[in-house]
Amino acid sequence: MSEPLVLGIETSCDETGIGIVRGRTLLSNTIASSMDEHARFGGVVPEVAARAHLEALQPAIDAALAEAGVGLDDLDAVAVTSGPGLAGALMVGVGAAKGLAVSLGKPLYAVNHLVGHIAADILTPDSAPLEYPTIALLVSGGHTSLLHVRDLTTDVELLGETMDDAAGEAFDKVARLLSLPYPGGPEIDRAARDGDPHAIRFPRGLSRTSDLAKHRYDFSFSGLKTAVARWVERFEADQADGATELPVADVAASFREAVVDVLVTKALAACADLGVPRLLLGGGVIANRRLREVALERAAEAGVTVRIPPLSLCTDNGAMIAALAAELISSGRPPSTLAFGADSTLPVTEIQIAEAVPA
Repeated sequence: MSEPLVLGIETSCDETGIGIVRGRTLLSNTIASSMDEHARFGGVVPEVAARAHLEALQPAIDAALAEAGVGLDDLDAVAVTSGPGLAGALMVGVGAAKGLAVSLGKPLYAVNHLVGHIAADILTPDSAPLEYPTIALLVSGGHTSLLHVRDLTTDVELLGETMDDAAGEAFDKVARLLSLPYPGGPEIDRAARDGDPHAIRFPRGLSRTSDLAKHRYDFSFSGLKTAVARWVERFEADQADGATELPVADVAASFREAVVDVLVTKALAACADLGVPRLLLGGGVIANRRLREVALERAAEAGVTVRIPPLSLCTDNGAMIAALAAELISSGRPPSTLAFGADSTLPVTEIQIAEAVPA
């Protein structure tokens, strides 16, 4: 099957994503976000997310089919995120995908959310095919991962990941410290536009020589978040009379610069160490303007080519899940059995889950 028509379901966090692709051609990318329901809590509440997925799934599927101009019977396969992500949220998508596949008599592909972010790149129109090997830096609210991708469907190696807060979580928590709304990423980005990124030298986690021996490609943003909190506390204590306002723009810009510096430095170190002159960026935090700027500038200096999918495909979406399944189908991989569930800690090395044994 050279260009399979696949419907993908993504419910790993707070966005209900339904995508439809034909091979490497994007037909529909429908997303229903429950972000507004989480805003008053300052972060994603798993139970709220799961309920929102239940309510949004059927309307999102209907909208995706209408946009793509196809019917359920036209599908060649159904794909779903099995993990990683929030267990309750994943269970909604997995249950829906199993029910849909069984009722239609269509093959089902259970795939890895993180590898899906890499697959989003193949849906970029008018771009050269993804070359292997490539280094992939995935940065989102729940994940910060550095991967060595030798083949999208068979060989993805985890080089490093966050040991505490993901970058997106750090943005949310620092935004709260600065009395900025949720989600923090876009708000920090806006506040930082008028700030000096060099005003405050915040720490770069796991970047000291002693850290690099064991954690060369790992990330840690918890200490950075704490450093920002301590700086704000000291400033407010020194300005007890309130005569000088907190320099939110400078704090935001300096914090953002520390995060970006660590992300780009470690990604390019992996490129240099492994002799891979290609870097793929993915995940919702890639929408951060400064991160894209610094990555492109420093990669050019290092002779590394950078690929960034359209921003609409960087956030969690069903199209990337459908695209990964379409690649698995085109490479001759059998579908998944029904013997899989939601796996909140699914390792990135497991690209497809519960693959059927060929007869």
